[in-house]
Amino acid sequence: MRLVLAASAALLLSAVAAPADDDVMATRYGNTVVVTYINTPEVHLYYNADHTFTGKVIGMDVQIRGTWRINDTDICMNYDPPPPRMTNPSCAPLEAHQVGDTWKYQGRTITLVQGIQ
Repeated sequence: MRLVLAASAALLLSAVAAPADDDVMATRYGNTVVVTYINTPEVHLYYNADHTFTGKVIGMDVQIRGTWRINDTDICMNYDPPPPRMTNPSCAPLEAHQVGDTWKYQGRTITLVQGIQ
């Protein structure tokens, strides 16, 4: 479960700030946010335009789901149900990224890949 918590925190940051009328999350719809962390299974997260998300831990029977919202410069996620030791909402700074981008956050590598994987 520590993996789920670590990955979930990193996934929050999967979203360069854009003008207010642009959807900073649009590049995520229909694509996959992949999170890797040292010695833990890979996590895939899928954002939807209706402000829901789902995800999975590769190689484990762990499903992630909930809702997301943008709060000023943060993305906040409410898990249903929350993973162990996770509280709702879980918020982190929001950045926009394009398909193919890879970035790091708190030791995690996050990549936005094309399509649902």
